[in-house]
Amino acid sequence: MKITKIEMVHVKPRWLFLKMHTDEGIIGYGEPTLEGRTRTVEMAVRELERYLIGQDPLRIEHHWQAMYRGTFYRGGPVLMSAISGIEQAMWDILGKKLGVPVYQLLGGKCRDKIRVYAHIGGRTPEEYAKNALAKVEQGFTALKTTLFEAVKPVDSLSLVRRAVERFKAIRDAVGDDVDIAIDCHGRLSPAMAIRMAKALEPYYPMFLEEPCLPENVDTMVTVARSTSIPIATGERLFTKWGFREVVEKQAASILQPDLSHAGGIMECKKIAAMAETYYATIAPHCPLGPIALAACIQLDACTPNFLIQEQVTLGEGYLMEPFKLKNGYVEIPEKPGLGIEIDESLIKDKIYEGTWETPRLYYEDGSVAEW
Repeated sequence: MKITKIEMVHVKPRWLFLKMHTDEGIIGYGEPTLEGRTRTVEMAVRELERYLIGQDPLRIEHHWQAMYRGTFYRGGPVLMSAISGIEQAMWDILGKKLGVPVYQLLGGKCRDKIRVYAHIGGRTPEEYAKNALAKVEQGFTALKTTLFEAVKPVDSLSLVRRAVERFKAIRDAVGDDVDIAIDCHGRLSPAMAIRMAKALEPYYPMFLEEPCLPENVDTMVTVARSTSIPIATGERLFTKWGFREVVEKQAASILQPDLSHAGGIMECKKIAAMAETYYATIAPHCPLGPIALAACIQLDACTPNFLIQEQVTLGEGYLMEPFKLKNGYVEIPEKPGLGIEIDESLIKDKIYEGTWETPRLYYEDGSVAEW
């Protein structure tokens, strides 16, 4: 079997879908989406395409090594997102060639269904509570929210209290049986992260995601040691080498590799195995499209230390057979490869040129804040 062509299409709101064609007529799907930089990733895929055309797509590990090591300059979000989408498509082809789901090629199922969570937001505590109840009524048993926007390195007591009021409103509305995670977006300094965590602890958050930026692992260790709330991180880390120090220093107990950024399905399987040796879990990052979610579900199915899966596309019309939510879980697809087929008739009106700007936040003095 040989790769004959790679097609890509930008799909609203911000996704990049990849189709890998072969001389045997088998097509593999991947999603090399990189939020705000997807057009740049598209060019990176084109550069890698020169190596890929004519190659056997079943030699997945070999091609991963060639793409990663063969360009001399390694890693980073653009190159790794390109490699990730290509790697997902090769796994899809391999599964279809052999007639089995990808998870079967990686050791088989560890579970029968995949727990997922939904995002909620709001402006007032009442809006947060209302939006949380709406998701619970849809069948979700876990939620994630962001409680604040720009936060100064040392901010006011009123900001902390507003965040607590919002979270308390959610907890009071949904009760103790629904898990509620908090995405901090790296907006807190280590000092503010410690203060915020202490104020939120009584309401039992499921985890604090990126309470501070992951670039300085020692600061994350300091935050993790200061609170009983589990710390999660990983969406801005790439490859097993990017996660090594976080794992070894136990800076987080929940790792969130993104299968469209960190290196693809196998690389995230390796990251999960690293985490397992430190009794950490994985909760793959995926505020992306249905192909990325399908790749995540294949990994989730065969990974013993999987915790929960992020998603934003349940109920959206992109797949021939969409994932269905039932009591907080989705079923694991039984079809070969990634287990999905894109309904191209439904995405025609969602194709666009690929421009999506990451929102920017500013402090009141005009300086740039973390988003």
